[in-house]
Amino acid sequence: MTILTSRYSAGVEYARSAHSGHFRKGTSIPYLYHLLGVSSLVLEYGGNEDQAIAGLLHDVLEDCGAEHETSIRAQFGDAVATIVLDCTDGTAGSKSAATTQEAKFADWQRRKQAYLTHLSETAATSLLVSACDKLHNARAIVSDLQGDAGITVFDRFTARKDGTLQYYESLARIFLKHDGAYAPRIHELAREFDRTVATMHALAGAASRHPLS
Repeated sequence: MTILTSRYSAGVEYARSAHSGHFRKGTSIPYLYHLLGVSSLVLEYGGNEDQAIAGLLHDVLEDCGAEHETSIRAQFGDAVATIVLDCTDGTAGSKSAATTQEAKFADWQRRKQAYLTHLSETAATSLLVSACDKLHNARAIVSDLQGDAGITVFDRFTARKDGTLQYYESLARIFLKHDGAYAPRIHELAREFDRTVATMHALAGAASRHPLS
């Protein structure tokens, strides 16, 4: 049984403050919605308080700056900081260096390939948080595909439709490979993610599922 303490409340406030003024891509929804959703999934699938806090903070380095690592480590400890680092595939500074669409896509490919390799080798505690993050994102894409945005939802992403679908397929294969290996309910999480990715492909009109090459 996971007991949440004042550390968790502090994590919510840190995430709210760090991401103040940030919104979900293509929406007016405060970004905190995603962070709370990921943290809730972590708890649903058996994560502890450190993992739940990391779920709240998993995008801070990527979206708000690498300088937050020191603050996160000091306030929430090494375990949380390690998970956040494991869930980070770039920083706000590194991503802003690419200015053209071609450069942004090349940077995206490099970061995602490195992240997929990293996930295949990462610690169990971090993998659970990453899977919850990707599931929450995948569900949002499916919802948009079923709603007013439709197929244009992929215009929000650097890799557009094909690259995004291939990336999520690669993630699904990695999570299924680790099925049952690092948390009591991970088999449910991996299979739910795979089902969600399959729905994403079907709604996008993809003839088959191919991983990122």
